[in-house]
Amino acid sequence: MSDALTGQTVELLQQLIRNQCVNDGTVGSGQEVRTSDVLRAYLEGSGLDLEVYEPEGAPGRASLVARIEGSDAAAPTLCLMGHTDVVPVTPEHWTRDPFGGELVNGEVWGRGALDMLNLTASQAVALKTLARRGWRPRGTLVYLACADEEAGGALGAGHVVKRHWDALKADYLLTENGGTVSARGDELNVTVHVGEKGVAWRRLRVKGTPGHGSMPYRADNALVKAAHVVARLADYRPAPYVDDLWRAFVGSLGLDADLKAALVDPARVDETIARLPASLARLAWSNTHTTFSPNMCRGGVKTNVIPDVVDIEVDIRTIPGDNEDEVRRHLDKALADLSEEVEVDKLFSKPASVSPTGTPLWDVLGRVVSAHYPGARLLPRLIVGFTDAPYFRERGAIAYGFGLFSRTLTAEVMSGRFHGNDERIDVESLALTTQAWLEVCEEFIG
Repeated sequence: MSDALTGQTVELLQQLIRNQCVNDGTVGSGQEVRTSDVLRAYLEGSGLDLEVYEPEGAPGRASLVARIEGSDAAAPTLCLMGHTDVVPVTPEHWTRDPFGGELVNGEVWGRGALDMLNLTASQAVALKTLARRGWRPRGTLVYLACADEEAGGALGAGHVVKRHWDALKADYLLTENGGTVSARGDELNVTVHVGEKGVAWRRLRVKGTPGHGSMPYRADNALVKAAHVVARLADYRPAPYVDDLWRAFVGSLGLDADLKAALVDPARVDETIARLPASLARLAWSNTHTTFSPNMCRGGVKTNVIPDVVDIEVDIRTIPGDNEDEVRRHLDKALADLSEEVEVDKLFSKPASVSPTGTPLWDVLGRVVSAHYPGARLLPRLIVGFTDAPYFRERGAIAYGFGLFSRTLTAEVMSGRFHGNDERIDVESLALTTQAWLEVCEEFIG
């Protein structure tokens, strides 16, 4: 990887961080047009076809598409996709300015450095590099820098896929966020995310009867009932789900053989997870269960008024096979006798989705990875968060979360920085990932 290309990736990432495209879930937030403008200016003059798409009623929520047309209509179309929005941040909890994009001791700091402006920037650098070389591949290469992923993607990838699929027509997609390297003895594994859990965000409305706060005895207090609802959701334990992806991941861990066997046994996995260290236990539980996390609560009008309505927003992540009816059955079972007192409204839903590994692109990823990490094997994983990949899978595309990071940016380090304080990425990882995009594109469709 040339120092010049690495420098481009670093500088572009710094600009994207400084754009502060913070998506708080409201239509007016994000303003990703700031970044689509930067990317358009960066890519213009390279011979690329560029289009910007903005959904009606959401000014500033722009997504950019760039294309290099292939020469063979029968060859596959590969899309590189990165989102341009980032999650909110609490600046006083950071060591450095979260939107400064500072380069310090070989690391770029800032909100979005990992999630996922690093990939969005490195993809753009690879695309421009190929275009300026006059590269004319057999297959078509598409780049999508999309808005709104952090709120579900309806205004970004969802909009472009639904309304402008002709600009994409992707057979294959590479997006966030594999690429971490793990070692077990002499064995190296590089993660590729082949699927993700579903999302079922729900608002639970609990009603009561207003009254004076000085007379709480036997009051119909919606907040008190809501507290019971939250406790039951926190205590709910659905049946475990053990699949081949989980078995493969457990097999890659440096754990005792008996412990591994217990972690892939549906009859023993729950009690085994309870004995694990906290960080591994959280990961293991999320990989093997539909989860329920009550994260927001709104209600009450004044300190001395008994509240009559309280809303609880719950982040539900579903295993493959759990549809919306199953989500409601989970809620009814968790809430038991309180279920009839709770109104359930759907905020956002996206089903779990998985792509197969036995594909030509999978083989190319394996060769690219082994060129940088000799002997390394691809480790397919189910991501417990969500990405925009399901919009493409619904259209029949094969979608993987890919990248290529340094040995220092382990999965444990990455998970602590995702949506966390002091988010940052090392320059070595930026260089590796930029080079990986170039190699994958040239080998797969070149």
